[in-house]
Amino acid sequence: MASKTLARWATNLTASSLPPPVRRAAIRSLYNYIGCAIGGSKHPAVIKAHDALQPFFGPATSTLYGSSGTVKADAQHAALLNGIASHVHDYDDTHLATIIHPTGPVASAILAYAEYKDAISGSDVLCALTAGIEASCKIGLAVWPEHYDIGWHITSSTGSIGAAVGVGKLMKLSEDQMAHAIGLAAVQVVGLREMFGSDTKSFHPGRAAQSGLLAALLAEKGYTSSSEALEAKRGWANVVAGGGTPRLEHYLSELGRKWEIESNAFKPFPCGIVCHPAIDGCIQLHHELRKQGLSPTDVQKVEARVHPLVIELTSKRTPKDGLEGKFSVFHGCAVALLYGKAGPAQYSDEIVCDSTVITIRDKVDATADQALSADETYLIVHLTDGSTLNKHIRHAIGSLEVPMSDEQLTEKFIDQATLVLGKDAARASNYAWKIGESGNVAEELRML
Repeated sequence: MASKTLARWATNLTASSLPPPVRRAAIRSLYNYIGCAIGGSKHPAVIKAHDALQPFFGPATSTLYGSSGTVKADAQHAALLNGIASHVHDYDDTHLATIIHPTGPVASAILAYAEYKDAISGSDVLCALTAGIEASCKIGLAVWPEHYDIGWHITSSTGSIGAAVGVGKLMKLSEDQMAHAIGLAAVQVVGLREMFGSDTKSFHPGRAAQSGLLAALLAEKGYTSSSEALEAKRGWANVVAGGGTPRLEHYLSELGRKWEIESNAFKPFPCGIVCHPAIDGCIQLHHELRKQGLSPTDVQKVEARVHPLVIELTSKRTPKDGLEGKFSVFHGCAVALLYGKAGPAQYSDEIVCDSTVITIRDKVDATADQALSADETYLIVHLTDGSTLNKHIRHAIGSLEVPMSDEQLTEKFIDQATLVLGKDAARASNYAWKIGESGNVAEELRML
C-alpha cells in the first residue's frame, strides 16, 4: 500500500497544516535553489542544452533563471534547463541522511508549472515543495544505501517521483490521480553515478524535474499506471534497491510526523558535500598561516584523514576542468589553503588548471578512516621549517550541527548571482526570500 499511502498523504497535505519550522525550512530550501539556478544558468552545460533544445521549445510561459526574466521556454523545457542549472555547480541543498539534493528536481518542476498557470500562491508552492521533498527523501531512505552503492544517482532516481508529487499538489490531483502520477514518475528512473564529473550529472535532476512534470500532466488527464508502482515485486523499490530489502512502509509511516525537509542542509562550497569538512579545515588553516606570517608556499605536505566516502566520491587526483575539480578533495583543500575560500570562482576551469594550485594540490594526501563521521576530518599541515599545524573538524559548516544562517545563505546567493546578474543580484535575493508570501508566484518569478 506504499504508493497509496504516499498519494493519500500528499493529497491531504495543506499549507495551513505545515508546522512553522517546516515552512521555514521550505522557504530556505526554495531560496537556496533559486540562487543556485541563477548562479549556474550561464554554465557551458546549461548553454549547450539550451542551444540544442531551443528549436523545439513550445509556448514561452516559464522563465529561465539568470535571464533577467526576458528569456522563457515552455514549462517542460524550463523545468529541464533550470534543473540542470540548479545542480551544475554542485552547490544545491543536501538531505544528509541520503545525500539526496531534493529541491532541484521538485522546485524546477513546480515553479515552471506555477508560472505556466499564472495563478498559484507562494503558500501553495511551499506546500507542494514540502510534499515533493518529503516524497523524494522518504523513498530514498527506504532503499538507502544499497540503491546508491550499486550506482544510482539517488537525487534524480527519487527526484522524478518527488517532482510528480509536487506538481500534483499544485494541480489538486485526486488521490487516485496522484497514485498514477507516482507510478508514471517511477518508470522514468534516471541517473547513474558513472556520469559524475561530466555534463550529464547535472542533466539528471533537470530530467527528473521534466519527467515528474510530465507524469503529473498525464495523470491529470486520466493516464493510468500501476497502483502499486513503488512496492510491487517488480515495482520501483524492489527493482532499484540493489539487493537490499526496501523499507517503504516504515519510512512512509513517518509522513507528517518526522519531516525530512528539516534535515535539509545547505552547501557553503560548490562541490561534493563529503569533502566539505576538509575544505572547512583548510580554510581555517589558511587563516592560521596568515596569523603566523606564513603562506601556503611554506607548506610541505598536507595529511587528511577523512570519511571513506570522500575517497570513494572525490578522489580525482588530477582534475582536468572545473567539473572534475568538484570531485577532487585534493583540489578543494588546495584552493582553501591558497585563497581561504572555495566558492564558484575557485572551481573554474582556469583555477583548476592553475600551476600554483596544482603545486599545492600535489602536496595533499587523503586517507580513509572508518571511525570518522561523514562531516568530520583530521588535518595535519607539515611546514618547511619542520613544524606542524593540526586541525580537527568535528562538524563541518553547513552540517545540521553547524548550519548556515540566513545571512550566510544570502551572502552565498548574492555571491553566485552577481556573476550572472551583476548589480541586480541583491534585488533578486530580496524577491527570492519573499516568494512564499506572494499571492501569485508567477509575478515574483518574472522579477527574477
